[in-house]
Amino acid sequence: MANKRSITIEPLARVEGHGGIKVEIKDNKVDNVEVRILEGPRLFEELVLGKTPQEDLSIVPRICAICNLSHKYAALRGLEKAVGVKVDSTTHLYRELMHHGEMIESHSLHIYFLALPDFLGYDNAVAMADKYGDTVAKALQLKKFGNKIMRMMGGRMIHGENPVIGGFSRLPSKENLTKVKEEAIELLDFALATIDLLGNLEVPDHMERDTQFLCCKPPSEEYGYHGDILMTSDGEEHPVENYKNVIKERVVSHSFAKRSQYNEKPFTVGALARVLLLGERLKGKAKQSYDKLITDRWYRNPLFNNHAQAIEQVYSLEGIIDTVNQLLISEDARIAQPTQKTGVGTGAVEAPRGTLIHHYEVKEGVIVAADFITPTAMFLDDIEAFIRTGGDHLLAMNQLDNIELQFEMIARAYDPCISCSAHLVEVVYK
Repeated sequence: MANKRSITIEPLARVEGHGGIKVEIKDNKVDNVEVRILEGPRLFEELVLGKTPQEDLSIVPRICAICNLSHKYAALRGLEKAVGVKVDSTTHLYRELMHHGEMIESHSLHIYFLALPDFLGYDNAVAMADKYGDTVAKALQLKKFGNKIMRMMGGRMIHGENPVIGGFSRLPSKENLTKVKEEAIELLDFALATIDLLGNLEVPDHMERDTQFLCCKPPSEEYGYHGDILMTSDGEEHPVENYKNVIKERVVSHSFAKRSQYNEKPFTVGALARVLLLGERLKGKAKQSYDKLITDRWYRNPLFNNHAQAIEQVYSLEGIIDTVNQLLISEDARIAQPTQKTGVGTGAVEAPRGTLIHHYEVKEGVIVAADFITPTAMFLDDIEAFIRTGGDHLLAMNQLDNIELQFEMIARAYDPCISCSAHLVEVVYK
């Protein structure tokens, strides 16, 4: 009779939302891996039907409190296409500032408080405080800074109503913009110190395997967090409107969230995908950080997503400084008005965890169809594949001490937003 056993991790700690991992082992090899999304479906795609575009903007950020502005930004990009809105260049700059703030808020939370304890041998960030007190204190300051920008541009820190179709209801004063710039300059040294800290960490290699990567291609030749083209690591480019031909969703029995594949294989989105596909476009200290850290191992090891997020912290701090400099000399932004009541639009942005898509059909001023695909729903298959590879190698080498932690580290590296993903399954009542 075959020798069977299983490892169950529930709940998965230090992630956003309620999930778990089950690894089934047969004859000392991994037989099955399940990353379980245990939160029930929340049906946001149904909630927005019959609503106006502006009403949608008040609903969809509730998908996630952490990346609420990314959901709002993706919705804005999709809805504005549908109703014929073209915003001015100054509004684009304010949206860039908003997005940088959310990246810093989310990345700092993940790097220092969710992932770093694993590498340094602590149960949590509080336990790190005795030896790494300065790092924890500065990390809190960095996260608070990201929150500050989210509050300034959103109207409040969570689910703010300030971003509207065509622009913003209220814009920050030049005095507040200058203060934000000064704080970004102050925090840049800490972000650069984090590059050195992560660069000195020993990164396990037991899970390494080839995979695919996907992100938005920015409209310019620079690094960025949005675009109307999906680019992939095989060199392909696809208009975002064709996202259903690129990202193939399916349902699995052990999860409330749909799964996604590209070319019938798992793929990764997020900071690691962005840095690998766009890293040569970086400039300044972000490019220096990239050159210092990047190795060929990044293409095969998801734990380097933590390092990629650290590079993006530097990029976004520099981006805030540059964006504020431009805003201080820009013309006033004006709210652009819709030019049509019926249309179709697909918006894509890079949320902290990866590519986020909002698709809408609007008829006579109300939404008649909506489709959202979140980053977590894209990379869940890849998490399972890396856990399978890692498990096989650890079992073969008889390295079973803390094997559960090794599985958790793989999942945590992706920074999964479990509640974000859990609204995607279609529920049919019979």
